[in-house]
Amino acid sequence: MKSTAHHDERISKMTFGSVYPHYVTKVEKKGRTKAELHEVIEWLTSFDEKQLQELMDKKVTFEEFFEMANLNPNAGLIKGVICGYRVEEIDNPLTQKVRYLDKIVDELAKGKKMEKILRGS
Repeated sequence: MKSTAHHDERISKMTFGSVYPHYVTKVEKKGRTKAELHEVIEWLTSFDEKQLQELMDKKVTFEEFFEMANLNPNAGLIKGVICGYRVEEIDNPLTQKVRYLDKIVDELAKGKKMEKILRGS
């Protein structure tokens, strides 16, 4: 499924801080912890908890968030469907990175083992 230019633009302008509480709710509702959420986010982006809070305080967009991130070299190993899109087939690089994040948060919420989510890192 191809994402549209409108869809890609909308994602790029969303703030990380507006989505983060949904990530927390999703994982905690399934018995996982905020610490585990931070671990998977840090694995993907290199941002620790303090940096995440600073980025949320600054109200950075996903575009700015991923411009500043040091994406894990194993991020390309994240595969599968999230929000109706197969992440490995998304053409827009920013949209793909956001869906990588969505996918690993989803895997955490579904009870996948941490070593599997972190792709052997």
